[in-house]
Amino acid sequence: MKNLLFSTILFLVVVPCASAQVQPTVFTLENGMKFILLERGEEKNSVAVGWVAKVGSVNERPGITGISHFFEHLMFKGTNKIGTNNPVKDLEFIDAESSVRNHMLSIIWTEQYDKFRRGEINDPWDEKNDTPQLASLRVELKKLMEDHQGVVVKNELDTLYQGEGAVGMNAFTSEDVTFYINQLPANKLELWCWLESDRLANSVFREFFSERDVVHEERRMRTDSTPTGVFQEQFNSMFWQASPYSWPVIGWPSDLNSYTLEGAQSYFDTYYQPSNLVGVIVGDFNLEKTKAMIVEYFGALEPGLTPPPAVPTIEPSQRAPQRMVAVVDAQSEVEVRYHAVPASHKDGFALEIMAGVLNGKTGRLYKSMVEGSKIATGVSFRVDGKKYAGAVSFSGTVKGDATPEELEQQWYKIATRLQQEPVSDKELQKVKNNVIADQYRQLQSNFYLMIQLGYMEALGGWEYINESGDRLLAVTPEEIMGVANAYLQTNNSSVAIYNRSEDAPEVDDELAEFSPQVRAMITQALIELGSIPMDELMVAKKQMSMQSATVPEEMRPMFGYLLKKLDERIQELSDSESQDDIEVSTGDANIDVIDAPIETFVTQPAAVLQLTPNQMAQANEFLINFENKTLGDLVQIYAALQGAIIAVPEDERPILEFVLARLAVQIAELEQ
Repeated sequence: MKNLLFSTILFLVVVPCASAQVQPTVFTLENGMKFILLERGEEKNSVAVGWVAKVGSVNERPGITGISHFFEHLMFKGTNKIGTNNPVKDLEFIDAESSVRNHMLSIIWTEQYDKFRRGEINDPWDEKNDTPQLASLRVELKKLMEDHQGVVVKNELDTLYQGEGAVGMNAFTSEDVTFYINQLPANKLELWCWLESDRLANSVFREFFSERDVVHEERRMRTDSTPTGVFQEQFNSMFWQASPYSWPVIGWPSDLNSYTLEGAQSYFDTYYQPSNLVGVIVGDFNLEKTKAMIVEYFGALEPGLTPPPAVPTIEPSQRAPQRMVAVVDAQSEVEVRYHAVPASHKDGFALEIMAGVLNGKTGRLYKSMVEGSKIATGVSFRVDGKKYAGAVSFSGTVKGDATPEELEQQWYKIATRLQQEPVSDKELQKVKNNVIADQYRQLQSNFYLMIQLGYMEALGGWEYINESGDRLLAVTPEEIMGVANAYLQTNNSSVAIYNRSEDAPEVDDELAEFSPQVRAMITQALIELGSIPMDELMVAKKQMSMQSATVPEEMRPMFGYLLKKLDERIQELSDSESQDDIEVSTGDANIDVIDAPIETFVTQPAAVLQLTPNQMAQANEFLINFENKTLGDLVQIYAALQGAIIAVPEDERPILEFVLARLAVQIAELEQ
């Protein structure tokens, strides 16, 4: 079952980064599907697995925007073997629903659109404007969809994985890729090969029309209901003149309504063919046995008939500055964005180092605007290299009576200094030291290394991971001046001013410290919290907790803030269900819940609450061994225990989860 909250946060940390050298085994099946396999024994009996479809919103066109993300949802609905208790009736329902829906679309696209253009109705998709025939067809479709549920087995794919010890089955879609991920015991790799190859060979797009409604709701939560969501879409459309990066990943509402089953199948056949896919496995596994399983299962996939079409449009050079001003129900912000370079471009390394000079609490932006003039609560400079194009941007959130224009003007002064004055050796060395530290951290987690390998392969080549460290360390002050002069030009800029409305809600000071981009993602996630049931919240918290110690340094405050909000939401739901005085039953005895502040634990609260006095004693005895350890030692110990957790007996897992929680707190304290 796809967890929207976790996938939102996951995507935020999927950015090209430096890492130490890795030496994977890379091979391509006869059908064209590529695999990247990296053996690492640091996390015993655990593997991070995933496969990437090299398709995202950049491959779409008007009329089907959002369909790549829509497929991310459909791929969780099962196959001709999984997700139904009656395959024959299942397909009959799907065909009948599609037939009725196509009839509805023919009426909407002709009669209703004609009425809309004449001004007779304000929305051709609104049920209130239905013709009698259209209303009748809508009732027929609804009845078919309701009856269809009788042969649908909900979340069967997720249930199969969870029953075998897998954690973290999820997916995310970006402008350039769609990525399906999981973590499981190494001895379950054959299960993954079978299920994922079955998904690719025999996917059944059941619940097609109801899932479209789910995506509409996701769009409402992530875009329409956020203070700046629709304005950011507008700004994005203004910034990209010709590139398909101009439309949103989630799609335009009218396009979401327009999908057909036949069109979806054609899109799938084009972009999910083996030659457009990359499988990635990182962890503790036997290479030769794994290769044999891959050949057996994925090698049976039929090759595509024709290669996916190229994306030919090249964004033209911007000739004049652009500006957008909006009033929002949020703290005032500013973004100054410039056209830059794709992810694999040689200038990207100097831009990344320039970002390092600007970002962080010792960076120029913070020193100037937060500590110096005190006109901002949060500032950042972002490098956004995509497959076919790229951008860089300054963002800032105002403080007190300051205005976005004041932040904008101060940014221009900082940019001018970058153009005219070489970065000092001291500043440059500080940034490069952080690059070296990032190289170490990126090797601590199989999960994030797997994502980086797959993501960079889809953008141009996994080898970037090995090359980037040396290329970043080789950047000179002159190269930074060069890219600052090349890209930070007025005629190449687009500015978004977000002015706070008079009746906007009070600002969360802790949230305001994040950059606008991060804050937007957090806001989206917090909106989702309000509609996610308790069981999914617990899953999301466990997934985020497992990764919080190994994410890039700059992402850890965000994880800490979200985990805190997750705790608050879980506590709120627990209180509403009158679960304040929970007791845990163990045979004939009742044992009181361990009394500990929920915010001190970084893992799933239930895992802590279910510790018996004996289990607590075992955990504390275990923790004594880690006293007086260095930060580096603790990070390595945490990673090793994290990898071991799925291999221990079920009844012992609460002890290990408690230990991991305490270690995470200890690591966080030492990092401060």
